[in-house]
Amino acid sequence: MGNGTSIGKVRGLGSAQDGAHHWLVQRFTAIGNLVLMSWLLVSFIGLGDLSHSTVSAWIAKPIPATAMILLVVSLFWHARLGLQVLIEDYIHDGGSKFALLAALNLAVIGGGAFSIFSVARLALGVSA
Repeated sequence: MGNGTSIGKVRGLGSAQDGAHHWLVQRFTAIGNLVLMSWLLVSFIGLGDLSHSTVSAWIAKPIPATAMILLVVSLFWHARLGLQVLIEDYIHDGGSKFALLAALNLAVIGGGAFSIFSVARLALGVSA
């Protein structure tokens, strides 16, 4: 690996060429969250009455339903990216890191799928 110099100690351990992409995607999802959450807040203020029937009727329209699904995807993706970095940085045991990342993926996919299913169900007018 080298003759004991600093460069010899780290040779072969360079950049994985993935950090900038992860950072950029996290920033894009943050911007998407900001825009979509602002839209949601303005929409709720515009509704006035926040009863179940009013919100259900509002979300049954195509544009609000599509925007809510985009918001769900963006929120869960952003949360996954942030928690992945947290786990990778602070969990040092390989087995624990793998288990936590697997649990994180399952939770994000499960929560996102349930949320999208719920919005789609309201949008399609399926009653309980």
